[in-house]
Amino acid sequence: MTLQTKRLFLREINESHVEDILKIRSNEAINQFVWRNSPKNNYDALQFILTIKERTRNNETFYWGISLKDKHNLIGTICLWNFSKDRKMAEVGYELLPEYHRKEIMSEALAAVLDFAFHKLHLDEIVAMTHQDNESSRQLLLKNDFILEEERRDEGAPENMVFRLKASVRDI
Repeated sequence: MTLQTKRLFLREINESHVEDILKIRSNEAINQFVWRNSPKNNYDALQFILTIKERTRNNETFYWGISLKDKHNLIGTICLWNFSKDRKMAEVGYELLPEYHRKEIMSEALAAVLDFAFHKLHLDEIVAMTHQDNESSRQLLLKNDFILEEERRDEGAPENMVFRLKASVRDI
């Protein structure tokens, strides 16, 4: 499933994106705010892509690579995952190469994914977790009407802040 915005294509990732995924997921600036095993080589990136493709087939996730319309290379990713059992809530995750920060790219991608989540999937709520020191991510979420839930914690990563967006806030 491809989504489009004014400047972006959000497309399913595949084996042709191995080098892009390696570049994005092994980027030190991005990884200072996330807990994960970063790919060390093309094989690791390919294994990640194959896992995502399987989870997409099994309706466990929606995962898009982000590219500018005039370029094929991926500059980031965005996903909906960690769905509730009743499929009314999901978590959003995203990452963008640092050279594309502060250009409203992730805000544009997030708006498209939120529209998809609320209008096509009919979700009631989206949750986002971001590291307490990731000021850009916090500002992105607040700009897109997410509310900080100060009393809520990310059990796996206590340094993360939890944000929530209800469909009713987006005038669905």
